[in-house]
Amino acid sequence: MKSRQTFTGQGRLFEQRLSSLLNPAHKLFQLVDVLPWKQLEQDLDSQFQDGPGQPPLPIPLVIGLLMLSHMCGLSDIQVVTQWIDRPYWQYFCGYEYFQWKLPCDPSSLTRWRKRLGEEGLNKMLAMTIQVAVQLGVVTPKELAKVISDTTVMEKNVRFPTDSSLLNKAREKLVKLLARKTGIELRQSYTRIGLYMKRKVDNYAHAKQYKRMARGVKTLKTYLGRVVRDVERAVAGANTAIQTQFSSLLSLSKKIINQTKKSKDKVYSLHEPDVYCVSKGKSGRPYEYGCKVQITLTHQ
Repeated sequence: MKSRQTFTGQGRLFEQRLSSLLNPAHKLFQLVDVLPWKQLEQDLDSQFQDGPGQPPLPIPLVIGLLMLSHMCGLSDIQVVTQWIDRPYWQYFCGYEYFQWKLPCDPSSLTRWRKRLGEEGLNKMLAMTIQVAVQLGVVTPKELAKVISDTTVMEKNVRFPTDSSLLNKAREKLVKLLARKTGIELRQSYTRIGLYMKRKVDNYAHAKQYKRMARGVKTLKTYLGRVVRDVERAVAGANTAIQTQFSSLLSLSKKIINQTKKSKDKVYSLHEPDVYCVSKGKSGRPYEYGCKVQITLTHQ
């Protein structure tokens, strides 16, 4: 089913068009006459086929909402609800008369992003670049450069500390061993391990770093003993159980051996691929997640 068309034909009685009420010097008002709406509508509308079902939303409306959401830094819900109160937004999305109803459900924008795909987004990007050159905002020489930037996709992990990682690895090994094999260790360090972790945290808060280092060394000793006991306990078990313990045992050994200057450090047990990224921000000098590199090349 082809997309719907926005009514811009015969005038309505006792209603004035938005074009006669709005300020022609407004940026959105001027941008409407510059953007190639018809060409973009033809290119995107060709992806749809005639058939049964409800017709899609008007393409200028969807493209306008997506661009407004990006330009203003708003979510789909915010851009749809604020669209009713802003006549410049309505005119930018192809409406000639003021509207009192929501243009669409916010979830429709999410489905449209998936529907447009990479090809549709590339066409939108090419349209914005063409308009920028036409308006003189950028020159073709500037578009011949390669712009590369990185951002961090943060993971849902707690702030990594040596005491937390060492104690958490010990707890996981003891719990997994008891659940999978039913074997209890000679000493699990459940009580004194937690007690030592709290002491190390207090030393760090009080900036007593020598005491903190001795406490971290003690926690490494506890974890090392548990690792060796678990290895002896699962040595005679079947292959499935040994496989389940292999990853956790390797991570535990890596946590014990890693130092401040070690590379490929472990910052989280449930997200071992997380690493520390320094972006040079004053408020948050370090971020923990996955680094994503964005490269834009324009000819």
